[in-house]
Amino acid sequence: MISNKNNSDLTRRDFVRTTAAVATASALVIPTWAHASGDDTIRVGFIGCGGRGTGAAGQALKADPNVKLVAMGDAFEDRLASSLKRLSSSHADKVDVPVERQFIGFDAYKKVIASDVDVVILTTPPHFRPAHLKAAIDAGKHVFCEKPMAVDATGVRSVLESAAEAKRKGLSLMSGFCWRYSYAQRETYGRILDGGIGDVVSMHTTYNTGILGKKPRQNHWSDMEWQMRNWQHFTWLSGDHIAEQACHAIDWINWAMNGEMPVKATALGGRQVRKGAESGNVYDHFSVTYEYEDGRRCFHSCRQIPNCSNDNTAHITGTKGICTINPWGPDCVIKGEKPWRYKGENPNMYQVEHNELFAAIRSGQPINDGIWMANSTMMSIMGRMSAYTGKTVTWEQALYSPEDLTPSHYEFSNVQMPAVAMPGQTEFLPGKAPELIGS
Repeated sequence: MISNKNNSDLTRRDFVRTTAAVATASALVIPTWAHASGDDTIRVGFIGCGGRGTGAAGQALKADPNVKLVAMGDAFEDRLASSLKRLSSSHADKVDVPVERQFIGFDAYKKVIASDVDVVILTTPPHFRPAHLKAAIDAGKHVFCEKPMAVDATGVRSVLESAAEAKRKGLSLMSGFCWRYSYAQRETYGRILDGGIGDVVSMHTTYNTGILGKKPRQNHWSDMEWQMRNWQHFTWLSGDHIAEQACHAIDWINWAMNGEMPVKATALGGRQVRKGAESGNVYDHFSVTYEYEDGRRCFHSCRQIPNCSNDNTAHITGTKGICTINPWGPDCVIKGEKPWRYKGENPNMYQVEHNELFAAIRSGQPINDGIWMANSTMMSIMGRMSAYTGKTVTWEQALYSPEDLTPSHYEFSNVQMPAVAMPGQTEFLPGKAPELIGS
């Protein structure tokens, strides 16, 4: 069975050592890495040309003095064209994507990966992430993988396999859980893990925001295109907002609990204000209680409803203090036996991600976020499973669930409109760890 322990989290001392090492690697004049041709240019392929992806590609181009974007792929031509125009305008000397390396359609990712690239940026709707990650790692590419890493347990298991393969091959696999690369968050969670508030007793995180925008259906759009252009509103594409957006706050729980996975989750949720076909089948609010083996409980709530109070914070109670975190401040405060407030640097965490990824490639010391990024994604999906079905869900049942949200086909034609889940009626599909089957 896959362990529920994660030893890759950074303590405060680890953070200092890692930051120093990255700074040293970034300052190297002569790189220890080179492309197969002997050229030391790091060639980047970009898959999923939306707003977040375009931002990530731009950060990649700023992360290293000798990096070049050479291939792009997206399901839609207009998205690729818009992204390419924006990147060419801001990084003209680092963008070399002629028409023969601009790929459109469901198989565009295969063509990008096959374009003699060294690093792949994966920023499509989350449903496609496991397959794209597997293809990139199988082809020996370093990867920046946006969160969440999957929308169902089948996808998470695939991601875990790809993470293991990346480690075996010595490839860097970096997650889009950007707060893990925030100096303020690293210092704060490092102090927590070093005993700054004693033993963690409980934690509460929130991700309460306004409603998402929608794209009205155009007459020439097929069902598939309409759903993909409104992907955040469909569970099969996004995982619902508890996975697509609030996974950041659930990852904070994973971080503070030092990678220990909950033994079960009990959740509620619903769809109170979302209306109309463009709202798809996602909920607009969730609340989850995660219970751990020793009886400790952590709590998460998230909401996407307009005209309400917004909040995106973490509150951690320990035996010797309390830590409150408003990450956007950043305002990170510990009260108790060891009072403290973060007063350090606050560089752009999105840029730090890519700086560290490319420094790792140059130095030959790969970063692999695979286990904890998959576990945090699974915690989010576990909460959705419980809320959708009204059932208490164990970690084993969730991780090994046969649930697979893959549609019947990948083509721009008719596709079924998914139903809104109804607690007490929607079926839960529990799984069992392979080695325990038949025991």
